Amino acid sequence: MNAPAPPAVPGEFEYVGFWPRFVASIVDTLWVTPVVLLLGFMVENASTNVSDELLRDPAHVSVAELSAALVPTPMDFVVQFLVPAVLIVLFWMRRNATPGKMMLNARIVDADTGAAPTRRQLVIRYLGYYVSLLPFGLGFIWIAIDPRKQGWHDRLAHTVVVRPRLATTGSVRLPGSGAR
Repeated sequence: MNAPAPPAVPGEFEYVGFWPRFVASIVDTLWVTPVVLLLGFMVENASTNVSDELLRDPAHVSVAELSAALVPTPMDFVVQFLVPAVLIVLFWMRRNATPGKMMLNARIVDADTGAAPTRRQLVIRYLGYYVSLLPFGLGFIWIAIDPRKQGWHDRLAHTVVVRPRLATTGSVRLPGSGAR
């Protein structure tokens, strides 16, 4: 049985590193994806559906119809890019964190003051995700080597991700370490 986590030391924070933030991003993907899929299916069912026609009578679907069905529409952009952006930025505005970060007891704060970031900072931070992603995710990997654990999106928005520092109960002695 695992021992409970030590209590947080009041007023002390630590920067949240790469791996905890990676786990938080997976949790966030797990709640955003069903929302986007549900909206996508709703939009798809509301429009003419070439896929139904393909299942019923594939010989009578023209290449032009099929090509037109594969071209993204403005509604596809809204569902796939705008809806997730709005959901995430709203969480940041209301909670200074997404559910994944809340699971870690982490929050986004202004890098200089430690206060809640402005809406402008949060929008810049979200758009900065695309900057961080473009060169093979290097802007996200940067979190692992940065002293303040800032990704490029954090640097662009002038934010950091912090959580309460855990209290320690003392040093750990392992068998064979030579410490007595």
